[in-house]
Amino acid sequence: MRGTSWLVGVGLLLGATGFAAAQTATAIKLSGDKPIQIESDKLEVHENENLAIFTGNVNVVQEDTLLKAGLMNVYYVKGAKTTDASSGSQQIDHVEMKSNVYIKSKEQVATGDEGVFDVKASTLVLTGKEVVLTDGKNVAKGCKLTVNTANGKSQLDSCGKGGRVSVMITPDNKGN
Repeated sequence: MRGTSWLVGVGLLLGATGFAAAQTATAIKLSGDKPIQIESDKLEVHENENLAIFTGNVNVVQEDTLLKAGLMNVYYVKGAKTTDASSGSQQIDHVEMKSNVYIKSKEQVATGDEGVFDVKASTLVLTGKEVVLTDGKNVAKGCKLTVNTANGKSQLDSCGKGGRVSVMITPDNKGN
């Protein structure tokens, strides 16, 4: 799997033949020692609620990872200073992303309507009418992606009763 950075890198791992099995693999890494650039139309800080609210065209960049959303709520650990950036991700409890969530790391992209990253539990849940994961020409679709970054396990769920997860694998014919 390719290297990842702050929020998510998405890849499709293929079985030995490239067709035998497909499994969605996702890894998330918070990097407290790397600069994070956040831009939005508006920022509100609610010190008493340990909350920073970024609204309107939210763009988050750390190294080669990009996150876009209409709204991002950053909840800090109770008692932590929301304005103290020196301790990085250690101060963040969880992050909520809403309205057209787009996460890209290199050629890997994940999209959905909403997402929640729980720092302590090391989990990302991306949901929506359609959650789409792409890695080059490979595409996986469902309605809920759950990723445990501590153990590297991920699960893509279908869209309710009778729904199914869809995976399109395009073999790389280079060298053949």
